[in-house]
Amino acid sequence: ASRSAGRQTTKKKQKKKKRRKSPSQDKEAGSAHFSALFVCLLSLTLIQEVQLKPETKKPVRLFTEEELQRHDGREEGQPILMAVKGVVFDVSKGKEFYGRGAPYNALVGKDSTRAVAKMSLAPEDLTSDTTGLTEEQLESLESVFEGTYKAKYPIVGYTASRILNKDGSPNDDFKPEDQPHFKIRDEF
Repeated sequence: ASRSAGRQTTKKKQKKKKRRKSPSQDKEAGSAHFSALFVCLLSLTLIQEVQLKPETKKPVRLFTEEELQRHDGREEGQPILMAVKGVVFDVSKGKEFYGRGAPYNALVGKDSTRAVAKMSLAPEDLTSDTTGLTEEQLESLESVFEGTYKAKYPIVGYTASRILNKDGSPNDDFKPEDQPHFKIRDEF
């Protein structure tokens, strides 16, 4: 029994000797670990760099009143467009509401900000003018703008009156709803 115990101890010592590496093997292993670590860090850096790059800028489409009028649902195949707060939405997927003969067709082909705020289809309210609206109407406008139009319909551009001042100069306060990186100087 003591002999077999002695053999087992000798075998353990031999295994330990086999496990020991020469200094050159240690350097190679360390170098391999360093290389793997370097590759991992480089990969992480590249991933972060890609994520930090700003989105590609798309041009802001500017619609005049005349251009908007052409998209009022009368012409088959044309998108149905509507503006609220100077933001032009493609409401074509809501054709049953905004298409020709539909209940809200009066709102399309123009900026209907006032009508949306007042929940009105009266011809005198089919305008972008918000002068004289009550606080409640302005809150309603914001709620419908965010909860309905921005949530459901794609933004396809902006009205000229939103981007330009009355004298034709750029409106420096303009910030597109769908392009937070936008700078007015990029467009003019």
